[in-house]
Amino acid sequence: MVRATEVEQSAAKKVLLYGPPKSGKTEAAAKLAEKYNLIYVDIENGRDTIFKLPPEMKANIDIVRIPDTRDYPIAAETLLKIIRGHKCLICWEHGKISCPHCMDIKTKEPKAGALITEVCMQDMGPNDIIVFDSLTQFTNSLISNMTRNRPDDYKLDWDDWGHLGKLFDIFLSHVQNWERNIVCISHEVAVDMPDKSEKLVPVAGTRNFSRNAAKYFGEVVYCEVVNKKHKMGSSTTYKSNIITGSRAGVQLETKDIPNLLEIFQ
Repeated sequence: MVRATEVEQSAAKKVLLYGPPKSGKTEAAAKLAEKYNLIYVDIENGRDTIFKLPPEMKANIDIVRIPDTRDYPIAAETLLKIIRGHKCLICWEHGKISCPHCMDIKTKEPKAGALITEVCMQDMGPNDIIVFDSLTQFTNSLISNMTRNRPDDYKLDWDDWGHLGKLFDIFLSHVQNWERNIVCISHEVAVDMPDKSEKLVPVAGTRNFSRNAAKYFGEVVYCEVVNKKHKMGSSTTYKSNIITGSRAGVQLETKDIPNLLEIFQ
């Protein structure tokens, strides 16, 4: 029998950061570079926000560009390999692992002019954080990948929605169990809860799956703009119609200038 007094609390933080567009999510995550090395997996051009940061912060951020589109849903493939801990050599141009257009297949070296970023979660340390921006686009990529041979007006059936939920469970189960610092960014969606109330939850695959996505994370933070100021809420009692919570007991809503570093430190 292993008693709670005989084990240490995990130092790794799993943070789900969500809210409406332009509510400061990406900038809040990027500012963690003040104290940490970030691997920023950019699925929807969020890196444009990073360029506003001071040079000393930008120097601590490695950007992994994933140019995901409806016709080229590469994020579905690349993120599922990253989260499983494989050593991933990802090209800037296509966001593909071991891209045949950008790497020499025999030597495993980049071709002339190609930019390659190595990502391996196995090699991450306590001073590293990997950021996935965003689960919303990852959802779109999984759907596009599942329906790539279907007409544009194809509507997902019951089996498709079930498959989407399984793929998201694979991804978030790895997030939950990695002893690594992970931040996932997403947007909001209103769903009906079992008690018949309507709440805002993070987008994570299907509506049913989104309803329970918070369980995979120790910290669930909501971002919004209130009175022309960026605000964050993280306690379970922040707002009754918004899913938030902090196993570390951090209450970002009480801060005039909230900072995610309070969760990590």
